[in-house]
Amino acid sequence: MNLTIASREAQGVTILDLSGRLVMGQECNSLREQVTQLLGAKKSAILLNLGGLTYVDSSGIGILVESVINTAKEGGRLKLVNLPRLLHNTLMVHRLLAAFEVFDQEEEALASFA
Repeated sequence: MNLTIASREAQGVTILDLSGRLVMGQECNSLREQVTQLLGAKKSAILLNLGGLTYVDSSGIGILVESVINTAKEGGRLKLVNLPRLLHNTLMVHRLLAAFEVFDQEEEALASFA
């Protein structure tokens, strides 16, 4: 299953709903391009909804880290919501969880942008 990215807006925040596999190749490139386009359009409040992901490899984790760094460099904020349990545990074990603001509920995440 390829990665699909659906974009929507709520409370001034761009929400990207990711589903499928976030793996090396076109999937990672798609997310990179989407984030770059948003930053180029001065949409710097970004929430990645990861609840639909079925698999994330090391390149997928890398693109998440890259996205949060690039967003911060542009003065924006990128946050994560609905992390699959395996991804949460992987980020925690590799001490990458602290690089992200992570939320369980979308409403809670949206409120944090205010």
